[in-house]
Amino acid sequence: MNGTQGLFVTGTDTGVGKTVITGALVATLRAEGHHVGVWKPVQTGGLLGDGTTDAELLLKYTGMDSYAEDFTSFTLEAPLAPMLAAKQAGLNITLQDIFDAGASILNRYASVFIEGAGGVAVPITKDAMTTDLIVELQIPVLIVARSGLGTINHTLLTLEYLERRGISILGFILNDGLSGELRLDPSWETNGRIIEQYSGIPCLGHFPKLTGEIDSKRLIHAVQTSINLSPFRDVLTIQKMEE
Repeated sequence: MNGTQGLFVTGTDTGVGKTVITGALVATLRAEGHHVGVWKPVQTGGLLGDGTTDAELLLKYTGMDSYAEDFTSFTLEAPLAPMLAAKQAGLNITLQDIFDAGASILNRYASVFIEGAGGVAVPITKDAMTTDLIVELQIPVLIVARSGLGTINHTLLTLEYLERRGISILGFILNDGLSGELRLDPSWETNGRIIEQYSGIPCLGHFPKLTGEIDSKRLIHAVQTSINLSPFRDVLTIQKMEE
């Protein structure tokens, strides 16, 4: 989809923290003055209004003056891969339907952070996976991964899969919020460096574990103190120059 500006946020799996990290990055970059929006093309596992959907969480995390409906195009109740959730709902959603539904969001901002559903090989339509969506969008990818034991395998496999499709990878972030007691899992201290060593892709930081009520101010502080923001600023600047 030529002309799309922004970044695609994917994960090594479902439940790795894509939504909170996407919201935190968008909130931080907007606080710096970047005209960044956010889009969740397809969300599953709930309905708008229940307060738990990704779009509603993105609204809370970014602190944007908007509505959750503005952040997503298709909301499907079943907690399944989008293709299966759509089938259960009696819908046949195509990639073109997704692009058409998201056009207003993509045109509203100078750049948009797009959050995928699950990992890179998740079926989103009957004939397309997340990687097919990314290829059509022609934007770089950020990978969100767990920081603890097992993440080396999951992250390297995800990186290799994206590279096989010729997709540009900005880097990866390790989410410490899923690791429980980090002192009981010493691997978290070295996993990022090992993934960098074997892939050549940079670790852009460890997102910290946050407890209690989470809002945009706390998320901005977390990003500013734990994430290397330079690559994000660079990609937004380069894309702006290419307009």
